[in-house]
Amino acid sequence: MSPPHSRTAGRSRPPAALLVAVLALLSFVMPLATDMYLPAFPRMARDLGTDASGVQLTLTAFMAGLALGQLVFGPLSDRYGRRLPILVGTGICTLTTALCAVAPSLEWLIVWRLLSGAAGAAGLVVGRAVVADIAQGVRAARLFGILMALGGVAPVVAPLAGGAVAAAAGWRSVFWVLAAASLVSLAAAYLAVPETLPLGRRTPVGLGAVVRSVRSVLGNRRYLGCTGAFAFGSAALFCYIAGSPFLLQNVLGLSVGQASAAFAAGALTATLSSALGARLAGRFTPWALLVAGLVALTAAAVVALALTATGRLGRTAAFTLLGLAFLGLGLVFANGTTLAVGAVPGATGTGSAVLGTAQSLLGALAAPLMGLGGEHTALPLFLGMTISALIALLCLAAARARPAPRLKKDFLGNS
Repeated sequence: MSPPHSRTAGRSRPPAALLVAVLALLSFVMPLATDMYLPAFPRMARDLGTDASGVQLTLTAFMAGLALGQLVFGPLSDRYGRRLPILVGTGICTLTTALCAVAPSLEWLIVWRLLSGAAGAAGLVVGRAVVADIAQGVRAARLFGILMALGGVAPVVAPLAGGAVAAAAGWRSVFWVLAAASLVSLAAAYLAVPETLPLGRRTPVGLGAVVRSVRSVLGNRRYLGCTGAFAFGSAALFCYIAGSPFLLQNVLGLSVGQASAAFAAGALTATLSSALGARLAGRFTPWALLVAGLVALTAAAVVALALTATGRLGRTAAFTLLGLAFLGLGLVFANGTTLAVGAVPGATGTGSAVLGTAQSLLGALAAPLMGLGGEHTALPLFLGMTISALIALLCLAAARARPAPRLKKDFLGNS
């Protein structure tokens, strides 16, 4: 790690393992806040005097805030350093999450969820920038793989934990638990996240400077290609998330409990794949691992689409192909992030922000399309996954202006 150039320069640097653990905690809280209160939706609708669509607006507001917040905190971290935006954002997220727990109406709950998503985005976007500050090449890929693996546990445990908390103490208690988790992450960040961006590498702030910074990353062909591969790979995942209730219950005939277990198994597979990718980072370049992940995802989606279109998709084939797809996704997320953020070393905060925003927006666009074919077909799901995976491959091909460099310390060809 480079020596810090900030007010924290005098304090001893925490062990690398502790820093990674805290960054993983920061990346864990946001997916936890997304999924943990989902089982409480029916009770929330009754208590707030609304319907399912009204309660779902709280999730939409949170995701919108998450997308917009990354565009704010990313450039700010390029100007003011990494530590301050993380602390400010996480602190505001803690407060607004607690306000969700006492929201007197649906309208106020939507407002507080919007603000908590925007503030909580700091932990995600600036955390990625911290990794890009302290590591490059293979080491960065390994660290991103570890973060993805640890963060991937949240979608597995969040609905189960949220259901248990809501059943025992009501839906408002879920937000108190989330506020406590955010407070813990704030304390951990204060104690263990040093400043990793030297003063000499910081950029001006202001609307004009932000626009120039965004324009600079959008003008980088390699960044755009790798970001597109990451974002459209994520879109394939959102297609599955939105369409999985139809696939697992109506098409494959699973019970609610079986469907929940199958969904958790998919998330666990992606988590294990990210961990495997982190182990393989010393033997293969991030580029090779990203290509392998996209090929696996595309192959699984194409075969599943063909079987669905011909009416031959059974449980065994579906679970096998979904397993392959999640295995590929685990490689895509860590290595796509590594390649994209590493392509813009002068604006890693902005690059991380655009990456995360593109992921959120594509997911928001893909999810509503999965119900167009009705509730008893998986055709839209696998068609969406196939199109997303193919576009991701095309984006990666566009990024590869020349053969991928073999230097482990700089796999993008930058000095």
